[in-house]
Amino acid sequence: MAAVALAPSQSPFRSSPDKWLPSLIGFRSRRVGFEPKLAAARGIGWKNCEKSTGWREQVRKKEAVRCTSEWVEKGMLMGGIGGETKITVPARFKVVTLLALVMCLCNADRVVMSVAIVPLAAKNGWSSSFLGIVQSSFLWGYVFSSVIGGVLVDRYGGKKVMACGVALWSLATLITPWAASHSTLSLLAVRAFFGLAEGVALPAMNTLVSRWFPTNERASAVGISMAGFHLGNVTGLLVTPVVISSLGISGPFFLFSSLGLLWLTLWESGAANDPREMHLISQSELRLIQAGKTESPARNDKFPSLRLLLSKLPTWAIIFANITNNWGYFVLLSWMPVYFKSVFDINLKQAAWFSAVPWGVMAISGYIAGAVSDYLIKAGYSLTLVRKIMQSVGFIGPGVSLLCLNHAKTPVAAAMFLTTALSLSSFSQAGFLLNMQDIAPQCAGFLHGISNSAGTLAAIISTIGTGYFVEWLGSFQAFLTVTAVLYFATTIFWNAFATGERVFKEG
Repeated sequence: MAAVALAPSQSPFRSSPDKWLPSLIGFRSRRVGFEPKLAAARGIGWKNCEKSTGWREQVRKKEAVRCTSEWVEKGMLMGGIGGETKITVPARFKVVTLLALVMCLCNADRVVMSVAIVPLAAKNGWSSSFLGIVQSSFLWGYVFSSVIGGVLVDRYGGKKVMACGVALWSLATLITPWAASHSTLSLLAVRAFFGLAEGVALPAMNTLVSRWFPTNERASAVGISMAGFHLGNVTGLLVTPVVISSLGISGPFFLFSSLGLLWLTLWESGAANDPREMHLISQSELRLIQAGKTESPARNDKFPSLRLLLSKLPTWAIIFANITNNWGYFVLLSWMPVYFKSVFDINLKQAAWFSAVPWGVMAISGYIAGAVSDYLIKAGYSLTLVRKIMQSVGFIGPGVSLLCLNHAKTPVAAAMFLTTALSLSSFSQAGFLLNMQDIAPQCAGFLHGISNSAGTLAAIISTIGTGYFVEWLGSFQAFLTVTAVLYFATTIFWNAFATGERVFKEG
């Protein structure tokens, strides 16, 4: 941030404020300017400085208006008397950091069971088909809470709904080992309750991001939040085997439930449903957020009817995209440790490492996808075109990679294909996941719940179906091929009917 050089005699920072305040009139930089109100009284003024960006401050009973810039609005307030430097982190960055952390916990709590189920299956003598039922039990509750959670988020905001969800799923995580030792029925019930609590996470995250970020930063914010989500896979896959070997099967469940309760203490003071409700946010940041939104603020009292939502093809493009995304995602999430163990005969810790690497890369690629999407929007490309490009990459890439996975001969080659599949699938975050806010901002949570419920049903079928396919045919190849074909078919439908324009008006 370059500034005009001043001779010592010209310096605006003198020992007495009465002397240096008038000289501030002549001090200008490229990014930050100053104008005391005293100047206006002497006939010297700059145009609308206070209206454009200013912050007021009192200096020895004389007000000066500090003109801020994009640097300040993006959180970097630098400068001050005596050479002091002050760096202010924007409130929206704090919110997205907390969202990334909770999404990490959300997925880590799911993955614990994907790893712990291997010793549990050996202990209880479960078949591959019954193992699929246990894996899918999480989704039984998840399918119902997606719609309910979406409606609650639209009505009451994301903060409270997210907090309630975290508290309940942390409790379910904590009691899972007890349920597994008690009976199979109690284990299935607790896992279903766990899914019921976690179903609110994605609608709440998506709505909070739409409230807190301007349109041209939204994809990056979702990328950061979902990076935490995918890193939860890595955390769960790597930490769980180590903790199990040290503390037993109950160890990782206790660890992650405790982290959830710790996160709640930070969330209470660090977030709000809307930036206008946040008392610590600066006025310049609030103006930046509001000015960067293409839609008017959503009203929570008038939703389009379900019949109207389902009558539009862009809605079905989102629903089919969610179905396909969840189908492939949950097959890989639930079955990869078992895949590496059964196909390549490697132990649990090695299987966890091979399964974790793709998710770690996916976290990085998801942020890259968001940054690319935001760049294209800033460059002037239409929302419709950007959403179609991102989603096409997010489906065609994984489809091709899964077909190649059928021919992998070593665990290293399989991990490479899985890494490619998951990395490219993360581009969906800048596709259908953001598109809900584009076409129906006033009921995006409800629309997310509808599409996610359909996707969850698909995930249940794919998770259970994989177990039966493996048991009947003795390999994963047939189901991977079916999944690849589904990716390709949905890509065609998406490009034919998806749009980035607002479809549903308020009222």
